[in-house]
Amino acid sequence: MFIHFEDRLSDSPFVERVWRCRSERAGTFLSVAASHVEIVITRHRGRMFATLRGPETKVSQGDCPADGEWIAIRFKTGTFLPQHPASTLLDRQDETLSAASSTRFLLDGAPWEFFGFENAETFVARLVRRGVIRRDDAVEASVQGERRALSRRSAQRHFLHATGMTRTMFRQIERARHATNLLRQGVSILDTVHEAGYFDQAHLTHSLTQFIGQTPGRILRGEQQLSFLYKTTPSSAAYDGRHDDQLDETLDRARAQHARHPVPAV
Repeated sequence: MFIHFEDRLSDSPFVERVWRCRSERAGTFLSVAASHVEIVITRHRGRMFATLRGPETKVSQGDCPADGEWIAIRFKTGTFLPQHPASTLLDRQDETLSAASSTRFLLDGAPWEFFGFENAETFVARLVRRGVIRRDDAVEASVQGERRALSRRSAQRHFLHATGMTRTMFRQIERARHATNLLRQGVSILDTVHEAGYFDQAHLTHSLTQFIGQTPGRILRGEQQLSFLYKTTPSSAAYDGRHDDQLDETLDRARAQHARHPVPAV
């Protein structure tokens, strides 16, 4: 592994966690699916700049330069930037923010100082006061499985607006990330199937190939550098099949079975 990560949780209602990493050498890595919006500060060869990154609904390959450093704020589900919809940042359509000076960048027409690993919450609090970021509590409630006075269609609309993806896609991504962490901790494939709530091993393999880019066996062997994956145990509401979108799980399983045993043409 040539990229080394460190992260910490946050007590901000808008921030899930703050992370940073550094690269020892140049190389390629798998940028795995992710469900949150982030703002990232890059330091490389004397240059510093800020980038808005959106959710990733599929795995992709990324190139990493040598001797780079990154600090990022990962926003909580339901936190969004009104002027920068998550849907416009989706799948690595990153937005590099213009520089205001050597120590500041422009966001929503105003200059902001580059934040650090320890003072990220202070930076976010200033964004909140200026209305640069907002929070939709109904979205976080949906992730936790709480019932609010919203119709299913209205709840879906809130979720799509704030996150750029459906709740079903969010749940599938979070479960795949959770399963990957279980495997990286040495949990067996069969136990991972059970603990992460998959139907069977084929369903697990299909999901990890789509969202992580590796089979369970390759993840167990640690064959390739992955992008940021922190140790977490998500709420069961994020990935179980007991909610209104259980049908999507059934369809997902059917697609995986069809891929293994296609119906012959007649």
